[in-house]
Amino acid sequence: MIVKVLELESNKARLLVQGEGHTFMNALTDEILRDPSVDVAKYLIEFQFSEPELLITTKGKKDPLVVIKDACKRLSKNCDKLVKGLGK
Repeated sequence: MIVKVLELESNKARLLVQGEGHTFMNALTDEILRDPSVDVAKYLIEFQFSEPELLITTKGKKDPLVVIKDACKRLSKNCDKLVKGLGK
């Protein structure tokens, strides 16, 4: 997955996430919104085959890139739990 930073401020990030679609982006934004320091988390896929653009803003001074990384780690742990559950 290739991620391009389009805009980065202390409480705002706009990223282009290449090679992903609605499935991953829905899961990611849902997980990001679980963080109480997040004000806005949404994505836009402008055209059918365009790359999704992720926008996140945080309340206060929490780094939005840290929020995204933490959300990805939680998603990965949930997937690991699912895979282990299927192996039984």
